Amino acid sequence: MTARLFIDGQWVAPVSGETFDVIDPGKGKPFAEVARAGAADVDLAVKAARRAFDEGPWPKLSFAERGAVLRKMAALISDRIDELAELEVRDNGKPLPEARWDIEDVVGCFEYYADMAEGFASEQSQPVSVGADDFTSRVRKEPLGVVGAIVPWNFPMLMAAWKVAPALAAGCTVVLKPSEVTPMTALVYGEIAEAAGLPAGALNILTGFGPEVGAPLSEHPLVDKVAFTGSVPTGSKIMQAAAQDVKTISLELGGKSPFIVFADSDLEAAVEWIMFGIFWNQGEVCSATSRVLVEREMYEPLLERLSAECAKLKIGYGMDEDVLLGAIVNEAQHRKILAAIESGKESGARLVCGGKAPAHLSEGYYLEATIFADVPTDASIWKEEIFGPVVCINPFDSEAEALREANDSEFGLGAAVMSKDLERCDRVAEGLRAGIVWINCSQPTFIEVPWGGYKRSGIGRELGRWGFEAYLETKQITSYHGGPWGWYIKG
Repeated sequence: MTARLFIDGQWVAPVSGETFDVIDPGKGKPFAEVARAGAADVDLAVKAARRAFDEGPWPKLSFAERGAVLRKMAALISDRIDELAELEVRDNGKPLPEARWDIEDVVGCFEYYADMAEGFASEQSQPVSVGADDFTSRVRKEPLGVVGAIVPWNFPMLMAAWKVAPALAAGCTVVLKPSEVTPMTALVYGEIAEAAGLPAGALNILTGFGPEVGAPLSEHPLVDKVAFTGSVPTGSKIMQAAAQDVKTISLELGGKSPFIVFADSDLEAAVEWIMFGIFWNQGEVCSATSRVLVEREMYEPLLERLSAECAKLKIGYGMDEDVLLGAIVNEAQHRKILAAIESGKESGARLVCGGKAPAHLSEGYYLEATIFADVPTDASIWKEEIFGPVVCINPFDSEAEALREANDSEFGLGAAVMSKDLERCDRVAEGLRAGIVWINCSQPTFIEVPWGGYKRSGIGRELGRWGFEAYLETKQITSYHGGPWGWYIKG
């Protein structure tokens, strides 16, 4: 697997023969070497996926047969949870318990879409009444085609599963491009595909850099759909590239999600959910509730409790016991977050705690949990995604003000509201302009429900039935059962 690409069911060297190092962010040192794919490798992989779709058995199998293969893939991943979780820690920097949750969710994702495929056979073709006796119509769902799946570095194996599992279940073939920052667990999918009996070309895996792999994959004329999770600027480029051939796209992009906390909330519960909403996975979460709006009566007491709890968070290498904040994914992201913190200080926001690298860690890329209060609403730290363990907190005086401030963003991925008044929670939830809204919690994610955002947070939905149908085409088939229609009969 090392320094090889997975194309057409084979482990092959890249055309250029080049490789690149993979860095353990907890140590700041290389721990692996992988193949550096380029445009020529993209062409080989896409053509393999095209052949597998047009000529191969995968899309022609029944939904139940495809479901059985996905179930075997889930079992094979489950057998390797400990190994894969440790690999994810070394690749990404997150604490081991969080990495285990991710891999367990990968297993659940493949099992879920195995179930969905197996149960979909009776729904694939549905009759539709058209109100004309001489005609019958039915609507048939068919696999969309070749999918280019481009995934980020914050949940490497899990984000790949969100695309690969439903695409395969639908009968599509896939070219997977993991982030060059975290390619290791994505490569394991090649081993899993081989062991599960996935036909050659149904899944292809290319490790490499965005301009060298992601761009030509998005532009390739034989790709039918691009599914991307990542930054808004890259998503915009993919959208432009896809427009040349009018490709189907799904984009899950950035976020600056608000969390509205009313004064009747339980203080300890509010502190716990705020911390989970921003410090889980080092804040490297697209839906992280990084803008917190607190009713003024609770504002200072909450800041005091939150600051005290943040000081207790153990920061360190992801494999060490009881670590809750692991390493930032790489040096570039570490510098970016530190620059955002400096910008916050310059804006006049009050730095409540954190704001620097912990003194006790001499290697790797670590940051303290950081809280800003009294943040100017035109400051970049209030408006722009930081993607790190930095939370901004402001007070509010009325429900209308809180909702207005929460919605005043170019993003609309996630949002949360907390109150003992459930009618108010429902009212606010319906008023929030976001694709995902949590009530009295933040960040729980379930495979059964849709995931995606409003505004610049993206296009389309993943997960649940919505994520499955995103990889299906809809075909109308209409039959005429009468004699000559009479529109034109030659005399």
